[in-house]
Amino acid sequence: MTKAKDLRSKDAAGVEAEVKSLQKAHFGLRMQKATQQLNNTATLRSTRRDIARAKTILAQKRAESAKS
Repeated sequence: MTKAKDLRSKDAAGVEAEVKSLQKAHFGLRMQKATQQLNNTATLRSTRRDIARAKTILAQKRAESAKS
């Protein structure tokens, strides 16, 4: 689980990299679910929320930099 505090300490490029890695992880989990190899389906929900959290912080950072 990615904490918002950790994401806020990164710069915009770092948060973008985190979003991409989370999306790759989520894709892998979806493929595991499709092939019935996924034991804990709750990880899908948590990665989806982590992606949303990271995207929200990224949007805030972009709005902040556009304002300055």
